[in-house]
Amino acid sequence: MASATFRIWRGDAQRGEYRDYPTEVEEGMVVLDAVRQIQASDANDMAVRWNCKAGKCGSCSAEVNGMPSLMCMTRLKDLPLDRPVTVQPLKTFPVIKDLVTDVSWNYRAKKKIAPFTPCEPDAADGTWRMDQIDVDRVMEFRKCIECYLCQTVCHVLREHDKHDEFIGPRFFVHVAALEMHPLDTLDRTDELRAAHGIGYCNITKCCTKVCPEEITITDNAIIPLKERVADRFYDPVRRLLRLFAGSGKSRDARGAT
Repeated sequence: MASATFRIWRGDAQRGEYRDYPTEVEEGMVVLDAVRQIQASDANDMAVRWNCKAGKCGSCSAEVNGMPSLMCMTRLKDLPLDRPVTVQPLKTFPVIKDLVTDVSWNYRAKKKIAPFTPCEPDAADGTWRMDQIDVDRVMEFRKCIECYLCQTVCHVLREHDKHDEFIGPRFFVHVAALEMHPLDTLDRTDELRAAHGIGYCNITKCCTKVCPEEITITDNAIIPLKERVADRFYDPVRRLLRLFAGSGKSRDARGAT
């Protein structure tokens, strides 16, 4: 048994402050254990969100010593306990109370994305056929637990507050899962460039680094989507083809008159 101090942010949307809470810790504990222990003994009114305590629900997201983390997966043995452990709410989203933030913006962002729109069934029994390689390609993206750590670490949202123009890494993963699905029929490239703001991402890979499910967000989702946008809007050959196609339509229209 040893003692450690946790410097926890307490407050609401209007004001707040850090408060120090010394507590006893022991081998095997995670940050969430310590926070719940402090809540039970010294801060009964402290708001903290958690559910599964197994790294699968994404509820206990917070910033531990400045790093977006799941509190239930952050082991005390990996932290320097000779100085206070700082625990604060996710920076990118509005604070409700203490360590609980309002993440409802994410649900609104998801509604902007055109949903899965499958083709007609290709089998007589009304079902579809898919190659296993196509299934495997999108399965990684299905692992997301919507902890929103990638959203809060992303500088476009965290530092530049582009919430109205940028859907963030989590939803680029969602779009990638749709765009790469062999049965989906929609093309979301225009929306990625305009409404979803993928051009703001400068692929620093910070979102990949904090993902508790180890989804390769940048390399496997964002970069392929950026390549699709670049091919359509910035490829010089394609731009010439569009220019000539537009000129041909204009001549046809003039000839028709």
